[in-house]
Amino acid sequence: MSKRTLVLLAAAMTLAATPIDAQQPTVGGSSTTFLVTLPADSADTIAIAPVAATVPVRVSGRYWRPFLLGFATSVLAHEAGHIGASLALGGRPSFGFDKARPTVYSGISANLTPRRQFLFSSAGLTVQALLDELILDIPHAGGSAFERGILAGGIGTTAFYFTLGRSGSVSDVDFMARTSSLSKTQLMLIYGGIAAMHSVRIAHDGRYANFFARPDADGRVRIGVDLR
Repeated sequence: MSKRTLVLLAAAMTLAATPIDAQQPTVGGSSTTFLVTLPADSADTIAIAPVAATVPVRVSGRYWRPFLLGFATSVLAHEAGHIGASLALGGRPSFGFDKARPTVYSGISANLTPRRQFLFSSAGLTVQALLDELILDIPHAGGSAFERGILAGGIGTTAFYFTLGRSGSVSDVDFMARTSSLSKTQLMLIYGGIAAMHSVRIAHDGRYANFFARPDADGRVRIGVDLR
């Protein structure tokens, strides 16, 4: 067996003995791989050094699953706010579809009691803003993927309602503007300002570093062997 074959075999055995976990993201760097150097002037010299290979692999949902669960929790809290407001105001909430989009109806007459309709329409965004505020204010470790999902849900829903969801037959913002003295722009300044303030706080909070991203250095896990 030649020396070169022995070198490659030794490198393969070293790599096999090294744990490389591709099922979860690596915090602060890429996974360990090896560089086996065969100097031209000395076939007996072997240099093995850790390097970052260039083969990206798919990681499991250990981060995204709780993140998406948190996002869904925020959206459900939004809808629960509508339902709770309707019941508290004496309405009979119901569910239906508007252009294939699931919708919660207040059971309140916007013409007869516009103030009640305004409270119903504003309850969703208000609950999400309050939930985000509690996460950012209550002392705790924080920074989990689930919390990140909740915060993303609150900020994302607000951004949606003041862009794509600004107008429409069942738009919360449109109903709020129609049942109050506030314009859509004024409502955007109120709720959008709160979301912007939360975004700034998140950006300056080390617990939520790399917000909306996997908590690793470059967003990828790299494995492989580079033989030169």
